[in-house]
Amino acid sequence: MIRNVVGSVLALAGATAAVWSPFRAWYDGRHGRDYPIGDLFGGITDTKAAVIGSILLPFAFAALVALLGVVLRSRLLVAAAGTVVLGFTVLWMVRVGQAEGGLVLSGGGRGLGDGVANALGGGVLLLLGALVMSGRPKSHRLEPAAPPPTHPTLDGPPVAPPPAGPVGDAETRSMPYPEPPPDQGGHHRA
Repeated sequence: MIRNVVGSVLALAGATAAVWSPFRAWYDGRHGRDYPIGDLFGGITDTKAAVIGSILLPFAFAALVALLGVVLRSRLLVAAAGTVVLGFTVLWMVRVGQAEGGLVLSGGGRGLGDGVANALGGGVLLLLGALVMSGRPKSHRLEPAAPPPTHPTLDGPPVAPPPAGPVGDAETRSMPYPEPPPDQGGHHRA
């Protein structure tokens, strides 16, 4: 129980950091929301993207998957969300590195910004959340119930017990065992 709560908090913090990251500076003061999603596959350009068509899209999708994973207590979904965030962040870093001839870490608005750090941190928090979560409890399968026992007869197949209900007089009541044969030959045991 505690592991699921801690893992859920880590996963939700990671999803929040990932979604927030495109609204921060990513490289040379350019925000992540300004990078079109197509630039990750075709090369970084100077064109500015609409917010919904930016790098925010895969991060918002990953946040929804993480939220679903937390609700369902699915470690796999939370880990998949962390992998999406880290994958798109690393892909962006590779593309910017190709376009710029290398990545620079420096202060003063030059080089990698805190948006990249938020995205990387969010992805790591999602993966940590998946590791900490214990997931759903395993369901136990019950064996099928055995059929009720039947009463065997002395010289025949088993007979089911008499039905429940009011009992009539001894003459009309059904007996589970056959009556013994009548005494033959007048021999009488005492």
